[in-house]
Amino acid sequence: MTIAIEPGVYREKVRITAPGVTLTATAPGVVIVFGAAAGHLAPDGKPWGTGRSATVTIDAPDVTLRGLTIRNDFDYIADTVSHASGGAQAVALDVARTADRVLVDRCAIEGYQDTLYLGARTLLRRCRVAGTVDFVFGGAAALFQGCDIVTRHVPAATGGGFVAAPSTLAADRFGLVFDRCHVTREAGVPDRSTWLGRPWRAGGNMAILGAAAFLRCRLDAHISADGWTGMGFTDPTGVRRTLTPEEARLFEWRSHGPGAAPAGPARRYLTDAEAAGFTPDAILQGWVP
Repeated sequence: MTIAIEPGVYREKVRITAPGVTLTATAPGVVIVFGAAAGHLAPDGKPWGTGRSATVTIDAPDVTLRGLTIRNDFDYIADTVSHASGGAQAVALDVARTADRVLVDRCAIEGYQDTLYLGARTLLRRCRVAGTVDFVFGGAAALFQGCDIVTRHVPAATGGGFVAAPSTLAADRFGLVFDRCHVTREAGVPDRSTWLGRPWRAGGNMAILGAAAFLRCRLDAHISADGWTGMGFTDPTGVRRTLTPEEARLFEWRSHGPGAAPAGPARRYLTDAEAAGFTPDAILQGWVP
């Protein structure tokens, strides 16, 4: 079933629960927007939490989004001063684990913290994804082809930004894969202030060993020379630990642009032979949209 949407601003939360649905813009200017953060209270009186904060949630297989802007306009910048939300994660698009074979084509996905939550097999083509903290995250196998990955400016920010936060199961070969993307920034984002990502061991699950790769991507000068950094978690015994880039599966291949840098302990490059295994067929497990 295809639902054609006329240009306009639609302030609502959307959940797609029927398989095979396509949402497509009839022309540029279709914006689906809502402003909910994890710490805000939902109508049921409970906090939204990260997943429920999403503006659009895909909860069924074989869904396509085409030509849409999906935005969470929670005021993250004000919250960095007030901390009034009690939890600033604010998802724009959530591909739930109950989804599969999701195609996102020529869409803009906009937020600040936790913009795009990927829990199921997804292909994103020619999209623009914008955020600042862990703004592409989750445990899915997801392929980004020719996308703009944009770090947003937060005035007076005291910490750095993080692009990807994969929570891939160790048993899964592929996680978040960016191919021929432009990893760029808004005006005002300082040089060397942003990491390509950090491995998220969600819930302290020791079976998780995040996987992400940037292949043939142009990296602008905001990317840290170290490339990747670690992420803290609490293990099943209650001990606070850090999962490091050296332990996780975080790689590049043929990076170029001012944010590219030589290989180092935390910044590892695939060999040509290893990179040859990162085919769409392998990453998406034979699914061809």
